[in-house]
Amino acid sequence: MTETTHNTVPGTVTVTVTDERADLLETLAKHREFLRFTARDLSDEQAGQRTTASELCIGGLIKHVTSVERSWAAFIQRGPSAMPDFTAMTEADFAKRADNFRMLPGETLAGVLAEYEKVAHRTDDLVAALPDLGTSHALPKAPWFEPGVRWSARRTLLHIIAETAQHAGHADILRESLDGAKTMG
Repeated sequence: MTETTHNTVPGTVTVTVTDERADLLETLAKHREFLRFTARDLSDEQAGQRTTASELCIGGLIKHVTSVERSWAAFIQRGPSAMPDFTAMTEADFAKRADNFRMLPGETLAGVLAEYEKVAHRTDDLVAALPDLGTSHALPKAPWFEPGVRWSARRTLLHIIAETAQHAGHADILRESLDGAKTMG
């Protein structure tokens, strides 16, 4: 049996999460760490630097994953009302969302990582406290979602894990292009 101990409030309550929830949390934690590891020893300038033909930077990827995790955790709790109606978004709305992929003036890597840590703790608390991973909601309106499809909390957590893993890989390529450092190997 897989088991993980999770402090829901630092220094107070300890919850032992077992089986499926522990597996989900352990997998998410591993991919979060891969993503954070790509930012090790970087300056704010380096974290915001584009190192490939892509618009992406390491700090921006961490900001994006933070935003994605925050949004999908809210979806687990409140359903599609927690997310925008993507079919009604304007070009200006999408341009503003693109700021989640870059380090903006005044942002620091330490600040981006601290926000990611806060969101991660809230998600972990949510997973530990969920009464049922099978509870589902209709997906928000978006051109990329088939109308009427529902995702369970379990499926949503798998999506968060997949997003985190995918972007950790992107960040690894960006880091290697920056200074040759790699997450593995």
